[in-house]
Amino acid sequence: MLAHVALLRGINVGGKNIIRMDALAASFEGLGFASVKTFIASGNVVFCAPKQDLRALEKRIETALTKAHAYDATVVVKSAPEMAAMQRKMPRAWAKPDAAWRYYVIFLRHEVDSRGVLDELAPRAGVETLDYAPGVLYWAAKRAALARSSVAKLGRSKLYRYVTVRNLNTSQKLVELVEAANR
Repeated sequence: MLAHVALLRGINVGGKNIIRMDALAASFEGLGFASVKTFIASGNVVFCAPKQDLRALEKRIETALTKAHAYDATVVVKSAPEMAAMQRKMPRAWAKPDAAWRYYVIFLRHEVDSRGVLDELAPRAGVETLDYAPGVLYWAAKRAALARSSVAKLGRSKLYRYVTVRNLNTSQKLVELVEAANR
C-alpha cells in the first residue's frame, strides 16, 4: 500500500458543492482505500491504496464522488513520492516565507503538466514569481500587489479546470500527513 493525497477541486467554496468531511471519508473508504484522513474542509484526502496508475485512480475517484455527492468531481491525485518531490523542489526562498508575500502550490493534472504552462500564465515581474517542477507550479505574489497578478486571474484561463491550488501551509501539512500514512 502506498499513501496518496486526493486534492478535490471546487468543494465547500462559496456555499457550493457542500460535502461533509465524514461523508467524503466514507466515499474513499467505500472505494476500498485504507487509512483515510481528511484535512480541512477544502477537499484534501490522504489515503492508502495499492500502487497503480494515478490517472486511472483519479478517474475512479471522480466517478465515485460524482455519483455519491451529485457534483461534477475533478480530482488531482499525487503519490507520496510526488508529494516528497514537491517539497524538495520548492524554491529556496520559500524556506523562510516573507510576510509581505503569499505562497501557493498549484497542483497540475497530467493534461497540462509541462513547463509550457509558464508561458500561458505570464507572471508579472516585480509582482509575482512562478516556477515549474513536474506536477506543480510554485507561485508567490506580493500581498500588496495581488490585484495586479496575472496568475491570480487563473480562473479566467482555460488551464483553470486542470489545476487545484493550495497555500504553502496546507501543502506542507499534506506532505506530513502523506509521510505519516506511508509509515
